[in-house]
This record gives sequence, C-alpha cells and structure tokens, in this order.
Amino acid sequence: MASTLADINSQIKKHDEQIAQLRKQAEDLRNQERAGVIEELRKKIAEYGLTASDLKLGARAGKRSATTAAPKSAAKYRSPTGETWSGGRGRKPRWITEALTAGKSLSDFEIK
Repeated sequence: MASTLADINSQIKKHDEQIAQLRKQAEDLRNQERAGVIEELRKKIAEYGLTASDLKLGARAGKRSATTAAPKSAAKYRSPTGETWSGGRGRKPRWITEALTAGKSLSDFEIK
C-alpha cells in the first residue's frame, strides 16, 4: 500500500468531484420537491381560507424580530430646552435629575 502524494491528491480530487455532483443532485431533488410542497400548501391555504396572519407570517403577525426596536412611548415630560422623556423604566435623564436636585418636581415638566 505504498501510495505517493500524487496518488492521494488524485483520489482527493476525484472524491471532491463526486461530492460536488452529489450536492448538485441533492439540490435539484430539493427544488423538485419544493415545487410540489408549494403547490400542496397553496391548495390547503385555498381550501381552508387561511391568511398570512393565520400562519403568523408577515411583519405584524407574531413576535417582533430581533432587529425591530420596541415602540417608543409618548413623551410625558419636556425640559425648558425641548428635551423630552416618557417617564418609563430605566434611569431618569440628566436634566430631570438635576431639576429634582434643585428642588423642582416632575409636575413642573409635564406636557399638558
């Protein structure tokens, strides 16, 4: 079993070509099956009158995606310089903490 490096590299190349052919065959079969699955799903959707929201498809159905930011809350407080704050969770903005330290109250900044 004395093989040379050239023999081994030749076998590797041959196997790589076989792998590429098998992957191509698998992709072709998947595409053929996919067409059948799509057709079957279309028939079921039509038969049962399903909508995208029934299937939890589309932008508004289901959960928020990881890239979608949480909706912003409406501002409840405004600083004299025009900065706003919703009064929600988390740390208070600096302008609020400084104003509270100076003796003002949150009601002084409420947007009416």
